[in-house]
Amino acid sequence: MAEAERIPRVLVVDDEPNIRELVQVALKFHGCTVSTASNGSEAIRQAEIAMPDLIVLDVMLPDIDGFEVCRRLRAAGNEVPVIFLTARDTSSDTVTGLAIGGDDYVTKPFSVEALVARVRAVLRRASRAARPATYGDRDDILGAGDLEVDESRWTVRRAGTPVELSKTEFQLLAYLMRHQGRVLTRAQLLENVWGWDYAGESQIVETYVSYLRRKLDALGPPLIHTQRGVGYSLRLPEHAAAHRAHQARQTWQPEGGHGRDPSSGPRGSARDSRGATTAPPSQRSEPDSPQPDEPGRRGAEPGHCERNQAAHQRS
Repeated sequence: MAEAERIPRVLVVDDEPNIRELVQVALKFHGCTVSTASNGSEAIRQAEIAMPDLIVLDVMLPDIDGFEVCRRLRAAGNEVPVIFLTARDTSSDTVTGLAIGGDDYVTKPFSVEALVARVRAVLRRASRAARPATYGDRDDILGAGDLEVDESRWTVRRAGTPVELSKTEFQLLAYLMRHQGRVLTRAQLLENVWGWDYAGESQIVETYVSYLRRKLDALGPPLIHTQRGVGYSLRLPEHAAAHRAHQARQTWQPEGGHGRDPSSGPRGSARDSRGATTAPPSQRSEPDSPQPDEPGRRGAEPGHCERNQAAHQRS
C-alpha cells in the first residue's frame, strides 16, 4: 500500500472511559485505526509495541502524568507526534507541553470535530516530514545571510555552527525563510506550519517564535522580527534596518502624501538650536540694517544726518 493510502494509527490515552470511547469512535469514523490506553505506563508500552503515527494524550493520568509520558518517549528517541488533552487551561501548562516535545494542546471540554481536525493536521505534517528526501539537491537548501537550512537533511547551521531544532521549530523556520522579507500573519503561519484550517490559538506561534529566537540569536544578530499587531518576518540585519527606517518615514503623512517631517516649518525653512523655525537667507531681513522706506527708524527721514552735523558745529 502506498504511503499516502496507508491508514494512520492513533493511540488515545485517557483514564475516563467515556472520553476514550468518544474519541475512538470519532477517529475510526474518519479513517484511523485506533488503540487505547488508560494510564501512562500502558501508553509507553503501547507506543513501543504498536508504533502509532500519533498519540492523543491526557495530561492528568492516575500513575504518571502525560507530560512525563512524553518526556520518556522523547528521551527514548521516539518522535511520535503528541496532542495533549487536559482540563487545565493555563499558559504555563501550554508552554510546558510544547517545550517537552508536544505538537498541539486541546483543553477539555473540547469539540470532537475540532480535535479530529487537529489530529488530521498533525498527521499531514508528519506525513510531509517523512517523505523521502533527494540528497544533494541545492533547491532544498535555504539561505539567509549566515543562516543555512537544508530541508532534505533537516539540518540548520548559523555561522557554520549546527543548530538543534525540533520538528515544528524546523518547519516554522523553513517557512519563514521561503518567504524571506515578507510579513506573515499568525493565521498564515498556523495554516501553513501547523495545518490548521481556522485561526486557532496564536499563542502557539508566539511560543515557537521565541524558541527559534533563543537558539538563533545566540549565534548572531536577530533575524526574526515582529510586526506589531500583524505577525512575523525573517529579514537580514541590513534589510531590517532599512525596513525600520521606512516605517519611521511613514509614521506621518500630511494631506497630499508628500511625507515631510512634521517638525519642519515651511518649505526651505530650518530649525535653530532652540527648535524655532527660521526662514532661508533670501527671506530674512538683517535686524540692524535701516530700512529707507520705513518711518520711525534711524536713517528713515531724509536730511537727518545733515541737521545733526550742523547742530554740532554751532555748539
